[in-house]
Amino acid sequence: MMKQRKLGSQGLIVSAIGLGCSGMSGDYGVPDDVESIKTIHRAIELGLNLFDTSDAYSAGKNEKLVGEGIKGKRDKVIIASKFGNVRGPNGERGGVNGKPDYVPVACEASLKRLGIDVIDLYYIHRIDKDVPIEDTVGAMSRLVEQGKVRYLGLCEAGAETIRRAHKTHPISALETEYSLWTRDIENGILPTLRQLGIGLVAYCPLGRGFLSGEFKKRDDLIAADRRHAHPRFMEGNFERNLKLLPAVERVAKATGLTMAQVAIAWVLARGDDIVPIPGTKRRTYLEQNVAATETVLDDDWVETLEGAFPLGKAAAGLRYPEFQLKGMGI
Repeated sequence: MMKQRKLGSQGLIVSAIGLGCSGMSGDYGVPDDVESIKTIHRAIELGLNLFDTSDAYSAGKNEKLVGEGIKGKRDKVIIASKFGNVRGPNGERGGVNGKPDYVPVACEASLKRLGIDVIDLYYIHRIDKDVPIEDTVGAMSRLVEQGKVRYLGLCEAGAETIRRAHKTHPISALETEYSLWTRDIENGILPTLRQLGIGLVAYCPLGRGFLSGEFKKRDDLIAADRRHAHPRFMEGNFERNLKLLPAVERVAKATGLTMAQVAIAWVLARGDDIVPIPGTKRRTYLEQNVAATETVLDDDWVETLEGAFPLGKAAAGLRYPEFQLKGMGI
């Protein structure tokens, strides 16, 4: 039976692991809608109930795909979606929009694409620096009052923004990148979440697949793969980062796990208020990821991994292109 975890103190309980759906519609590899929907169905069979999407993923196509996958199964799933990362019809970047009058418009569009009446967990995808967070969250809270959203979340927000948002309306979860090679939040953000009773939804717990050990050279990624634009996958950095993987491989061999399962198990071990959402569009990888919830890494293995991936010093290259990180302003 799938273990469960609590996100926030408002009553949101989800499976111990979720499914990141963004890669089903592009960015990583070639889309396969048929297999993606079968993966969603298999996830539900395995007891996974948290499905993560956004109106920015492939300009809304991903929400439509998720909506198709959960059709007839609404009572078994918790849908998390996001707004504010504006995209054009072909995925063109349109900046961030957290204006109060945009919030209900974005929500209605997402509800329609998903084919549902209420979004369980609704995030602002990126923080709009030109709009006070109190105004954005205030508009989001009205969606809760109207019954169109159940719980609120933030993505990639700094500690002070989290505090201000939480004062405006209780925040149930922060979604941000967290993995062995991206541990930045441990310094200030994670302690803030725990002080306020806010859960953490960890995206990219496999380091965009790198920690799985599947990629031995840059040519293993197809030309259109978005990871080519990420500094850690660029020439020079990629090769240096390969030197991080033997520690994960050693733990995997010693425990009988895959490298991906080790990476997920480490995130799970960081606290029962953390829910990783590794992304995949294949049932095989989904089943392996879910199996990681049955694994508890002992303290020695955790120490080995954290020694190989020291906080803020492990990975070569920024986690995002510099212009994106500047836009986050964390």
